[in-house]
Amino acid sequence: MIDALFRGDFASAPLNVSAMMLGLLLAFACGHGLAWIYMYTHTGLSYSRSFVNSLIVIPTVTSLVMMVLTNSLVTAFGMMAIFAIVRFRNILRDTLDTTYVLSALVVGMASGSMKFSTAIVGSGVVILVMFYLWFTSFGSRHRYDMILNLHWSRSVADMNEMKNLLFRHSLRSTCASQRSSEGYEGTDISYRLLLRDPDRMDELLMELRALQGVSRVTGLKAEEESEV
Repeated sequence: MIDALFRGDFASAPLNVSAMMLGLLLAFACGHGLAWIYMYTHTGLSYSRSFVNSLIVIPTVTSLVMMVLTNSLVTAFGMMAIFAIVRFRNILRDTLDTTYVLSALVVGMASGSMKFSTAIVGSGVVILVMFYLWFTSFGSRHRYDMILNLHWSRSVADMNEMKNLLFRHSLRSTCASQRSSEGYEGTDISYRLLLRDPDRMDELLMELRALQGVSRVTGLKAEEESEV
């Protein structure tokens, strides 16, 4: 049965299973590298886990496209026509939705061009990649647990005691904003904290409120920052 699967392509060129699997896995690995780079270097507010997932799936699907189009100019023009129809008649707001549409088109073209084994193996790889991305929630980022806002009435040079308190409760603290102006007493400060123990957030707020010079303390639990 396995031998029949590997001999199931009736295209002009015979199927090289080893080369096909190597190409698909290489595309998956390279897409993974691009996705990791994007995750760690992205600094804007429009971070999207869906887009990160697409960076992994699209190279794999594109590799499958090139295998289907090998030595076939007619098939290439056919794919261009199909993509034009999808582009102008549908507006896809999610990049991962676009990837699913592209995957379905490629599998359909592989089947229509009688590359049956390519369609089966390729769609199986894409399905496994999609399941992997869903199961692992790949692309999610959680860089802080809490947004802390407070008013500091003492001198800015006397903030070491407060910073030591934040250090005891957090693995990482980032000062997101610090605002003071002429004629305004004290300083309004906002922190982003990655807590050592998120369940002890109330304890941190209580200790801050008891600290001399600190007032108007508010804490907001931060959710995952990516849009799903």
